[in-house]
Amino acid sequence: LSLFLRFQKAEVIMGRRPARCYRYQKNKPYIKSRYCRGVPESKIRIYDVGAKAANVDLFPYVAHLVCDEKQQISSEALEACRVAINKYLGKHIGKDNYHIRIRAHPYHVLRANKMLSCAGADRLSSGMRHSYGKPIGVAARVSIGQILLSVRAKDQHEKFVIEAIRRGKFKFAGRQKILKSLKWGFTKYPREEYVALRKAGVLAADGNI
Repeated sequence: LSLFLRFQKAEVIMGRRPARCYRYQKNKPYIKSRYCRGVPESKIRIYDVGAKAANVDLFPYVAHLVCDEKQQISSEALEACRVAINKYLGKHIGKDNYHIRIRAHPYHVLRANKMLSCAGADRLSSGMRHSYGKPIGVAARVSIGQILLSVRAKDQHEKFVIEAIRRGKFKFAGRQKILKSLKWGFTKYPREEYVALRKAGVLAADGNI
């Protein structure tokens, strides 16, 4: 009985593995399915923050955070980045003057072969027998040049947007670049072309894009 209680206690006190264990894309994509059940919920649930319903004409300036490595980014890191950027921009330019969109989605399931780390664990644990791990979280598989997140705002707030993204960058492993977009907002049109098409009446400001 005492061994059983010790076993239960060891299960409870085991912490999360550091993200360096899951940083690289080493295996095939492994997603939640009817075969892979019991997957914990993603930590990031909100992908659009700020004035997400703002008219497309309101926020012409856009900056992207672009990944420079082939890697995996955990849902915890994505959520931490979103919170950091949202907090900085909300404080400095007001929550009605920007729109953050997280563009990497965590679908890849991370596994861990839970090991016991208590006294007498060698008698209880089975070592590497049946070592296929249990789901412990989810991560986004990203490639070089992939946009992780975008922020749209007014032109006068450019320096605040870049600083906010720079602070959010620290939540991710690896290397990322901050790029200023030449497009108008989240549209597919370059700025000059967008203005010309709007003046000509070819484009209508219908929604937020």
